[in-house]
Amino acid sequence: MTTRATGLKILQPRQLQRWFSSGAPEKAEGPLAGIRVLDMTRVLAGPYCTMLLGDLGADVIKVEHPTRGDDTRAWGPPFKAYKRALQAGDKKADSPLYTAPPRFPGESAYYLCVNRNKRSVAVDLKKEAGREIIGGLAREADVVVENFVPGTLAAMGLGYDELSRINPRLVYASISGYGATGPYSQRPGYDVIIEAEAGLMHITGDEHGPPVKVGVAVTDIATGLYAHGAIMAALLARARTGRGQHLDLSLIQTQASVLANIASNYLVGGHDAQRWGTRHPSIAPYEVFATADGSVCIGAGNDAQFASLCRCIGRPDLSSQPEFRTNADRVANRLALSSAIADALAARSTADALALLDGGAFPFAPVNSIAQTFSHPQLLARRVVRQIDHPFVGPIRLVGPAVHYSCSDVGIRRPPPMLGQHTELVLRSVLGYSDAQVAHAVRSGATALYHYDAQCSA
Repeated sequence: MTTRATGLKILQPRQLQRWFSSGAPEKAEGPLAGIRVLDMTRVLAGPYCTMLLGDLGADVIKVEHPTRGDDTRAWGPPFKAYKRALQAGDKKADSPLYTAPPRFPGESAYYLCVNRNKRSVAVDLKKEAGREIIGGLAREADVVVENFVPGTLAAMGLGYDELSRINPRLVYASISGYGATGPYSQRPGYDVIIEAEAGLMHITGDEHGPPVKVGVAVTDIATGLYAHGAIMAALLARARTGRGQHLDLSLIQTQASVLANIASNYLVGGHDAQRWGTRHPSIAPYEVFATADGSVCIGAGNDAQFASLCRCIGRPDLSSQPEFRTNADRVANRLALSSAIADALAARSTADALALLDGGAFPFAPVNSIAQTFSHPQLLARRVVRQIDHPFVGPIRLVGPAVHYSCSDVGIRRPPPMLGQHTELVLRSVLGYSDAQVAHAVRSGATALYHYDAQCSA
C-alpha cells in the first residue's frame, strides 16, 4: 500500500519476508529469520558481525578450512576441555568418506566468544570443487561476509562481481585492514596495528608514559558493528530496489571514524591530541582516583554536578573558588583540583568512598575487575550472561546480545559449532547434493566429513 501524505510504498510483513529472504530455514522468529548469511571470515571483526546477524535469527553458515579452521580455534589458553570423545561410534566410522576431526586442546574461549548461532562447513577454497560449493552457497544466500585481503576471492572467481552475476540480490560485505582501494589496500591488518597507525594508541596511556593498546580489540569490534549495520541497511535498500550491493569496510577507516571529538579537535581546531591517562582533555574532574584498597572513577560534566561532588567529599568550598568555578577554570587548573579530590578519598576504602559519593548528582563507579563485572547486580538483573549446552564441552557461559527486543526472539539458539560439524547437512539440505556429489567433494579434497554423531550434526 502507499500513504496519501507521501506516496511512499509501505511493504507489509509478508512482503518484507519475501523481499528479504532466500528461503533459509527458520528456527527462531528473530528479526532476520529467513535470511541466510555465508560467513567467510576469521578471527574477530567478521565473526563478531556475523554473530550479531545470527543472534537476530539469520541462518549463518561459517566456512572454515578443513584442517585449521578459524585461526582462533588455536588461540589459548584458556580452552574449554572436551567432556567426551569427538569420534562417534556410529555407522559413519565404517565409511571411508568420514575421518576423525582435527585435534585441538579444547574449544578456545576466544573462538567461543564470537561464533554462536552458526553452522560450520569445512571447505578448501584452493580446490575447484570447493569453489563450486562456495558459488552454490552464494547463489542460495542473502549475504556474504568475507575478510580476505582485497582481490583474493576475486582471483578465485568468488568476488562480488562474479557472485552478483549469479545472485543479483546478494549483499556482499568485505572487511579488510585498509579497504579495497588506496596505496595500502594489499596490506594485512590486525587490530593492534591499526590502533597504532590510526591514532588510538597515541592517545591511550598515562600522560607521561608510552603509548599502549586498549585492553580489548575495540577496532575489530567497532568494524564488526559497522558491518552489521551496513548489512542491515543494504537489506533494506534491496527491499526497495531488488538488488544487492558491495560493502567495502576497513579497520583503518573505522578507527578514524571513532576518534569522534578527538578527530574534530584536530580537524576543526588544529589541536593534536595527547595521552591523558583516565583524564579528559576538555572536562574536569573526569578521571580515576585511588582509594586505600582500589580505585573509583568520577565524572562531573557540568557546574551543578561539580558542586554536588564537592558537598559529598566534604569540600563545598571548592565549587566557589575562582579557579574552579566553571568547567574551563577546572580544566585550566586540573592538577590542583585532582589533588584536592584525591586527598579526600585516598585514606578511605573503596566501599567507604562509594558510600560517601552515594546520593550525589553526578556519575561515579568503582574500577571493577572482570570477575567483579560479571557479579555486578545490574548485569545479573539484565541476564547479560547466558548458558547453553555444547555437545562436546558441556555447559558454556557466554555474553548474550546487548539489546533487549520487546517483540522479537533474539538470543542464543546454537552453541558455537565444532569444525565442519554441519558440512554434510548443508551440502545436502541447502545445495541438494546427492550421495555421488558429496563423495566427489570429499575425494577431491574440497571438503571433509568428520565423525560427529547425527545429533551433533543437526
